[in-house]
Formats: sequence, C-alpha cells, structure tokens
Amino acid sequence: MMVALTGCQAVGGVDISKAMANSTTVKSGESRQSMHVNIEPAKEFATEKDNEIIELINSLSLDIDHAKVKDAQTASIEGSVSFQGTKLPFHLSMDETQMVIDLDGAQKPLYISLEALEGTETLPMMDTKALEKQIEELSPKLLSFVLKHLSNPKNISVTPVQESVNGESLSLSKLHMEITGEEILAMVKPFLTSVAQDEQGLKDLIGDLYDVFYPLMNAMSQMDEVDASGISSLMPESKEATVALMYTTIKTGLDELLVNYDQGLNELLNEVPELKTVFGTNTTFKLDFYLDSELNIRKQNAELKVALPASEDLPLQSVTVYSDSEQWNIGGPVTVDAVDTAGGVIDLMKEDITPGQMLRNFDSNSVIYQLLKDEAGITRKSVMLYPEDESFGAVTVKNTTFVPLRYLSEELDAEVKWTKGSDTIVVIDDITGNEIVLTVGSKNATVAGKEVTMVESAYVGKNGKTYVPLRFMAESLGATVDKEKETGWIFIDRP
Repeated sequence: MMVALTGCQAVGGVDISKAMANSTTVKSGESRQSMHVNIEPAKEFATEKDNEIIELINSLSLDIDHAKVKDAQTASIEGSVSFQGTKLPFHLSMDETQMVIDLDGAQKPLYISLEALEGTETLPMMDTKALEKQIEELSPKLLSFVLKHLSNPKNISVTPVQESVNGESLSLSKLHMEITGEEILAMVKPFLTSVAQDEQGLKDLIGDLYDVFYPLMNAMSQMDEVDASGISSLMPESKEATVALMYTTIKTGLDELLVNYDQGLNELLNEVPELKTVFGTNTTFKLDFYLDSELNIRKQNAELKVALPASEDLPLQSVTVYSDSEQWNIGGPVTVDAVDTAGGVIDLMKEDITPGQMLRNFDSNSVIYQLLKDEAGITRKSVMLYPEDESFGAVTVKNTTFVPLRYLSEELDAEVKWTKGSDTIVVIDDITGNEIVLTVGSKNATVAGKEVTMVESAYVGKNGKTYVPLRFMAESLGATVDKEKETGWIFIDRP
C-alpha cells in the first residue's frame, strides 16, 4: 500500500508510476532505517494488564544502522531492537546458502541454512534460477499494472528540496501524499472499473503469471507422490488458451461485481459496521518520498494510522506505524559485512537443540538471555504422569512414588549416561549443566557434587526400565511435583 496508493499519474513532472516500479527492482546499495509502533488504548475498555502490554509494544523499535545489499541473495544488516529502555544489538548476514545472526552476548552466532533440506525431493526438470529471475521480473510488471489503474489521491504534490542523505547534501524531488481510509475505499470501484476495461493489459498480466507458474505446475505434475491427472486437468493445452480462459473468467467476475458494487458495499458496511471506523477519516496514511533524477528513492518518511473499533475484546483506539529510511550508493559496488563463523555456530535447523544449550550460548547477564529465559520462557516444561500407564506412568513402592528415570529425564531435556555393565547412572541437567549421580540399589546420590540420601534406592523393574524416586529426580532437575487426588494424575512443572 505504501507504494501503490501514491497513484499512477505524473505529478510536477515526476513519473510516479515509473519511480514505484523502479523501487521493486533489487539493486546494490546501502541504507539506514528505523521503525516503531504506537498503540493508543481505549481508556473505557483497557485494563491495567492491557495497558502494560500496550506500553511494552509502544517501547519497541527497530533501528538498522547500516544495511548493505550486494544483490538479491547477498546482504548484511547491523542494528538493534529496543524495548523499555533496553537495547539488543544484532548483526545479520545472508547469501544464497545461509543466514547468520549474531546477537549481543552470544558466544556463537545463530545459523539457518537456506539450501534445500537434506533428503527433500527437488522438483524435476525445474530451473530454479530461471524461476527466481522470472519472479523478480514479475514484481515491477504487477505493480505497474496496479498503478496504471489507480487514480492519484487528492492530497499529493511534488516539490524540489535540498536534503541530506548519509551526510551528503542532494537536490531531490519530494513527493508528498496523504490519504484517508475513506479515500482508499472510494478508490476501489474506479480501480476495478479501469481494470475491467483494460483487455490487453489484463491479458498481458495473465500471460506473465502463466510464464512463472506453468513451469512450476508442470514440474510438480512429474513428482511421484503428486496426482498428475489432477494438475493436468487444471492446465489448458496452451498459453493462449489459458490466457483466454482466465481473462474471460476475471472479466465476467468483475462485470458482475461492478453491477451491484455500491449496493453490495453498503450491505457489507451495515453488516460489519466496524469497517466504517477502519475505513473512515481517522485512518490516515502520510508518505514522503525523496527521489533523485534517476527516480531512485533516496529517503522516505511514512506514517500509517489505522483507527480501530474499540471494544472490550479489542481495547484499542488506533495503531500507528512510523518508519523512515535513507539510501545511498545505489547501484554501486557493495561488500557486505559477513558475520564471523570461524568459532562455530548454533544451527537452528537441528531439532535436538535443547533450551539449556541455547541459554548457555549467551552470557547470563545479557539482554537476550533474560528475554529467552524470563520473557519467552524457553525453559518451561510440563509433564503429566498417570499411574496406570505401564510404559511412562508412575508406580508406588513402599509408599514412595517412582518414575522411569530415562523417560522423566529426557522429558526435561536432561542427558542420561549409563556405562554398560555398571550400576551407576549420570543424569546431566540441561539448564544448569549439573550432574546427578546415582547407583541402582543404593539410596546415596550426589547432586551438583553434594551428597544426598534418597528416601528409597533406584531399582530395575521387570520391564527392564530403571525407576527412581519421582520427587527426588524432578526437584534435582529444577521441577516441582503436584498430584491431583481425585484422578491420580501427577503434574511436573519446570519454570
């Protein structure tokens, strides 16, 4: 909406449509950006808890100090996320194969593979590079089609200005635009009417979409697990036939929609009166684009305010998003700042990363550590045991509740080590790294190096499983135990 709603007609000699389409093409360059949100609570509905959450969201901001783009696949970003007066710096880099994120306080950066997952079947006879190029070329075509049929808002102007971008004073054209929700709604019918009348433009767009999606559907039809007949039935014999069929379908649908458009819109607004607030005069969008002589956007400021129908379920008056940015070195040589991975990484694609392993990667005094542990609660675990479950349930012996040691330990992410031929078992707490050492047939054990005495000794049951006193093992792993008298269910919770 930020680029489309500026309309398509030239203003003050500036070809707005060309400038907007130009912005969708990925070019090398450097930039600086920031964004934050402001939520206005509805005083008559917002509770104290609601206001606390709103205050937290309003304190959030994203600041990108330096972004570098080499091409569509290669980039780096250095910046920070701020909230409630706390700042979390980060450094991100990516290329065709990977994305790496280094957070302040981390020993090793976080790694995400962008390559095809190992063992995943790729589409046969599919040139993925060509597909990516076609999709990239489709974006400006699609935007140009939309802009072609959109009229300009009433409040739009272009004036020459002198602005500073990355410390350099530049002569730019300032495109200023303001539009309300009411105006946005009023632009829909003229837009649809214009599209319905543009036979050649619509056919050209359908043809462009066909060029992108036909090879993809054709490749899918050749996969073993896909019903090729089902896909084939959806695909006409040629591009010309597809374009003709889709054009007729879309044209007929638009004509039918436009015949009763005003009546249908009024009925919708009466059925959903909340839309009158969202698409009313209190919803506003303000945008300043600063364009150079080549119609590159060098600087921009945007403010989008959406008015909301406040209620007990939605105690909000409005949500406003603010953003600003500036770009330089557009189309020039750019060398991205890759995150250093020489010391190893934490591979987020691996499913066996435990909460403790993740936490131990960060300084315990760092912002991200506190966020993960206290706010995100990644260490929280709940386990339910039922006494009648022979495999994983609890059993009572001598008035003591026992539980399968390996099952409970692994449910709490702990590592169990048992040397073959030995009666000694070592359980390593995932969160603290402490060792719990116990011996089958003995009440003596050690927890984090301290000797303790269990109420009963661990034993091996007839099913070959090793059982250990439930409360001892749960509390040694930082969890609490609670039993529901009525049902016998046992609840084990780790904060």
